[in-house]
Amino acid sequence: MAQTVAEVLTAAIDSVTVINDINTNGSNSDYVREGSTQAEINEMVQRNVDHLETILAYEPVDSDDDTPNVKGSSSSKKTTCSGGVTTGKAYIAAN
Repeated sequence: MAQTVAEVLTAAIDSVTVINDINTNGSNSDYVREGSTQAEINEMVQRNVDHLETILAYEPVDSDDDTPNVKGSSSSKKTTCSGGVTTGKAYIAAN
């Protein structure tokens, strides 16, 4: 059974949570392994940004494709995910 837009975006919120926590707490984030370098932290943020950008681009390619149309969605969770991308990119640029 294919996932719905809501299911996909709900799962993507985990990446937003990671990005926001690292943005707020830096190396003290619960998601950062002790002793991580800034480069490693930035890589973690980038992986989550990449994940969100992939999810936000989901759209069916034809009528037989059961990929959820996240790209065409107006869900508030999509807006939250887009904000996570923006926050993540800003964090990396600043660090």
